[in-house]
Amino acid sequence: MAMTMHVDIVSAEKSIFSGTAEVVVAPALMGEVGIHPRHTQMLTPLKPGEVRITKQGGEEEAIYVSGGIMEVQPHVITILSDTAVRAHDLDEAAAQEAKLRAEQALTDRSGEIDLAEAQSQLAEAVAQLQAIQRLRKKTNR
Repeated sequence: MAMTMHVDIVSAEKSIFSGTAEVVVAPALMGEVGIHPRHTQMLTPLKPGEVRITKQGGEEEAIYVSGGIMEVQPHVITILSDTAVRAHDLDEAAAQEAKLRAEQALTDRSGEIDLAEAQSQLAEAVAQLQAIQRLRKKTNR
């Protein structure tokens, strides 16, 4: 039996995931990190992207986070994010529309949205679309 750790992923609205996992891969600010049970303690900011959880038995679950923070303890991982959505619940049309709006805001400098906010919205939309594409590839196997 493989070692496991407890994982909690919480958004501003609700708890998205609470359970055991063998491995968690998350989009840390400085690059993707893989966490196994008994990992050293760590606190790291997350960028928008996909958190992949490998549960016991090899089943994988993907959750999109809009950024946030991840706390790692030897047997517990806690991820706090403003927005967290199970990857299969993401709306591709809405993400595509958000991407187009952000790109338009970046090209239209006279708009009411500032540059940093437009870049942030674009990064979130692109991360959502990438999560959707990975999920689609996985289900087409």
